[in-house]
Amino acid sequence: MKIILAMMVFVVLSTIGLGLKIWINNENKTQSGLKKLFIGNLVGFTPLVAMALLIIVPDLVFAATTEGLSSSAGLGFIAAALSTGMAAIGAGYAVGVVGSAALGAVSEDEKILGKTLIFVGLAEGIAIYGLIISILILGRL
Repeated sequence: MKIILAMMVFVVLSTIGLGLKIWINNENKTQSGLKKLFIGNLVGFTPLVAMALLIIVPDLVFAATTEGLSSSAGLGFIAAALSTGMAAIGAGYAVGVVGSAALGAVSEDEKILGKTLIFVGLAEGIAIYGLIISILILGRL
């Protein structure tokens, strides 16, 4: 476990150092160079995160349970948290995209303000769906 965490810290610090070097030297600013840098970082960091999660998750599931509950209850708590969190992230992204498009459309034609607000409300509904799913999951525990 300590080896994986040390490797993750090394990857993060080397990424920060390489970014500072590129920023100071103003080199490698082309799109292809930045894509290669990003892919290299992703290839180095993703397996380390996956290994860390495989080692840490059983401890988290056990810690999430209270006395008298099984480890499946801990997974239920994690599922409820993920459903709310991911739905909120998706709703935030959707509202940002739809809101900016709606603002652009309203700036051209002010008569369609009501129609654009409906689309923004539909995007916000994603977060409500995630919250409902979390409530249903917590109700089953």
